Amino acid sequence: MGGMSVRTQSSEQPADAVHRAGFACFVGRPNAGKSTLTNALVGQKVAITSNRPQTTRHTVRGIVHRPEAQLILVDTPGLHKPRTLLGERLNDVVRTTWAEVDAIGFCLPADQKIGPGDRFIAKELAGIKKTPKVAVVTKTDLVDSKALAEQLIAVDQLGKELGITWAEIVPVSATAGKQVELLADLLIPLMPEGPALYPEGDLTDEPEQVMVAELIREAALEGVRDELPHSIAVVVEEMLPREDRPADKPLLDIHANLYIERSSQKGIVIGPKGKRLKDVGIKSRKQIEALLGTPVFLDLHVKVAKDWQRDPKQLRRLGF
Repeated sequence: MGGMSVRTQSSEQPADAVHRAGFACFVGRPNAGKSTLTNALVGQKVAITSNRPQTTRHTVRGIVHRPEAQLILVDTPGLHKPRTLLGERLNDVVRTTWAEVDAIGFCLPADQKIGPGDRFIAKELAGIKKTPKVAVVTKTDLVDSKALAEQLIAVDQLGKELGITWAEIVPVSATAGKQVELLADLLIPLMPEGPALYPEGDLTDEPEQVMVAELIREAALEGVRDELPHSIAVVVEEMLPREDRPADKPLLDIHANLYIERSSQKGIVIGPKGKRLKDVGIKSRKQIEALLGTPVFLDLHVKVAKDWQRDPKQLRRLGF
């Protein structure tokens, strides 16, 4: 196997007083376990404040606070084979983001052979020389040790083949909570020295709304990306606890609007007999409930905001 090292236990950090803070992002094809991993790393202690430092243009997904470090996990738009100019431009944004963060975690599920989608992303990663890359083999709870070993070897080979030097290869199971702390331990030394970039605080309302809007938007785009790649914006109008509910059965009312550019797109989002919109509601509600830890009543409406992508005033109102 040569010099492949797979990390399976935590090495004690020397107790020097250096504080590190920086940005990491997880990449990987859809369903590679990126968001489950993010949630497991951040745990319930998500701290995002509204006065974001202007060090990043990207959505902050969560922050890992340690006495000696702060690891900020950011979202990058997915990389795909571009078919349009907008696609090209988005891919440029992705590449820029990857070059801007301090470390990239490339997620590959343990239970699926490395496929063309993984290879496509890996080739792009190979082109970004300076940013350290950690290969994260996810969903290890779904396979036996033999299959896991084969996948780790395959990941090692993929790196050799494309000229990527993995900073680490780490097997994790976010659902079983295995090795998640270790992954943080390995990402932190890759961060630059410096003070915390975000105050340690609790989750403020404003980013909760931003995160909720993002979950709804992701659900709305799923399956219609080709027809409406980016012309959906979501605004959460209000989030209020339902009154007159017993303490042990709370309900959060969330009213949100999906904005599209043209009325011709309304049918695509709503679907025949409203089926698509209903699916979007069900899917995003589950994710919102998981994020906020409370039952949610989600009220979605589709509205037309003419050509919002070209109107700076609209863009600002829609949070871009």
